[in-house]
Amino acid sequence: MPTSRSRITAARVRTADRPGRSRPTEDRIFRTSNAVILLDGASQPDTSDLDGGWYAETLGRVLRHALTALPTGDLNTLLADAIEAVAVANRLVAGNGPSATVSIVRWTDQDIDVLVLGDSPVVAATRTDEIWHITDDRLKQVGRDERRVLTAANGFAAANPGRWRELVLAEQAARNKPGGYWIAEASPEAAAHAHHACWAREQMTAILLMSDGVAAGVNRYGIPPDWTMALKIAKTDPAQLVDLVHDTEASDPQGERWPRSKQHDDKALAIVEMHYPEA
Repeated sequence: MPTSRSRITAARVRTADRPGRSRPTEDRIFRTSNAVILLDGASQPDTSDLDGGWYAETLGRVLRHALTALPTGDLNTLLADAIEAVAVANRLVAGNGPSATVSIVRWTDQDIDVLVLGDSPVVAATRTDEIWHITDDRLKQVGRDERRVLTAANGFAAANPGRWRELVLAEQAARNKPGGYWIAEASPEAAAHAHHACWAREQMTAILLMSDGVAAGVNRYGIPPDWTMALKIAKTDPAQLVDLVHDTEASDPQGERWPRSKQHDDKALAIVEMHYPEA
């Protein structure tokens, strides 16, 4: 981890997002002088004022303040404190509250620190053209029977709220528990189970943070075909990558080729470039 003696220098950061439906996106992106935070609020079959978008916005604001005040603080500790602060202030109950993924990329002159909690991956390109991943697929390991029922038939899970609710309840039963999956919700200890990495800054050229709505392009649809191409597109124009994935989903309007929870998921990405041409 960076020490207090680490210097903070600029990186080029660009973002893009697009809602999946005719309502505000539940994805959020926050920035500080040396960090980017991406959160994906979890959609729910039942409406609530304290939904995934509210939680992503609220937790993201607290995290941005914490990372501004302590720009080289321990990421796990800052996340745990933020989760606890939001839970206490809003009387959230563990296992029965809104939730969100959290991905953080932070840089100094020497290092790049990465934290991933939930299925919003971080993908990086090195100066030697390698692709490095930080992913968290533990959510996919729970509720398998319920998910199998939903994906066995063509279409969208959101069109069958009863079965979608069964999957959500199965996921809630395994949330933030050993053998289940870990996510930002109302349990500060979840932060200790985040995946993390520390890379030498000089090794990296670009780091891509994204919600799973964007990651589905490579991971599920094969469009773009790989992360090398995805990074190339995002470096040219971040919105182009978002639109490519969205348009791919539009080509399957009934969910026949790719059964999924809804026709379009919310999409958000941030690309951080460590080495880029000076203007």
